[in-house]
Amino acid sequence: MTDTPTSRFPELGFYGLPGHTRTPRDVLDQVRDAESLGIGNVMISERADYKEIAAICGACAAVTEEIFIGTSGTNLNTRHPLITASMGSTLSRLSNGRFALGLAKGVALRWKALGLPHPTYEREAEFIALMRRLWRGETVTGYKGALGEFASLGLAPYIDEDIPILYVGFGPKSLEHAGRVYDGAHLHTFMSDRALADAVAQLRAGEAEAGRPAGTVKAWSVLATACDVSEEVYLKYIVARLATYLQIPGYGDMLADINGWDAEELQRFRTSKAVTSVGGLIDSVATTAQLAEVDKVLPEAWRPAAVGNARECAQRWVDQFEAGADGIIIHASTPAEFEPVLREYEKIRPTERFAGRTNRPG
Repeated sequence: MTDTPTSRFPELGFYGLPGHTRTPRDVLDQVRDAESLGIGNVMISERADYKEIAAICGACAAVTEEIFIGTSGTNLNTRHPLITASMGSTLSRLSNGRFALGLAKGVALRWKALGLPHPTYEREAEFIALMRRLWRGETVTGYKGALGEFASLGLAPYIDEDIPILYVGFGPKSLEHAGRVYDGAHLHTFMSDRALADAVAQLRAGEAEAGRPAGTVKAWSVLATACDVSEEVYLKYIVARLATYLQIPGYGDMLADINGWDAEELQRFRTSKAVTSVGGLIDSVATTAQLAEVDKVLPEAWRPAAVGNARECAQRWVDQFEAGADGIIIHASTPAEFEPVLREYEKIRPTERFAGRTNRPG
């Protein structure tokens, strides 16, 4: 293994294949572009269509040399623990130590539909501890716990991988838990600066409870960025994405709650004709005309993002650090699209904050 790379902007990452895609090969140009710009990491979400996470992470590793590659996120309950451990060790070696495992809780309704157990805090903590043991080459015998019962679990005695594990989510109790057991936390798009500051405080409270030094867990803001875009692109990058989150029972309610958005206003949004007439997840099936109608019922104040010209967007990036973030995951835009923002950001970048940083996200 080589030393962890340090790019020009180790504090910046981006979402590969943001949202819905039918052309996963696009990620290859995205990661190459990002690496050439000096972006430190790429995070990739998982969907059960064309975004199987191990395949995409492997493809990214094959065409890059420095950028860190993370799942944002997968789930602990959709694979056998040994398969996830093997996925991690393989991707770590394939990338020369540039892989991070990001884990999300997911939505309870989905796990019920799939017949899978929900990732409780106890199961999360056990899973993380188990991954770390397997990546040290240990064989675990006679395992009994919240994850289940396993007579013998082991990869191989020569396995030796140091893979950061990130929490992907934004619930207050979950963030305190993340502060206790994870290496980093990848937050959520459309969190206000106040919600971001609260999330960082929750992480630090968890660290303190576990006796970990403050700042052990890197806090990553996720900021949708739309620089000098057309109205149609704005509808796709900002309105469609936020509206889809708000559609989802429980998930949208929590996003509204942490931002202090009115629950009755959320209900009015969900039951509006503009939303109900779409007939599915808005970012997957809505037409431009339908998005224009959704835009009319989505409160303007509910859109914390980097929108405007390059200088305005760059200032919003800096705002995230002032609210307590250790890093930013740029969402919605591709590297080619946010390059003008990066040029402006470099002029106002708080360089002293990032002394000694590498691309490792946790």
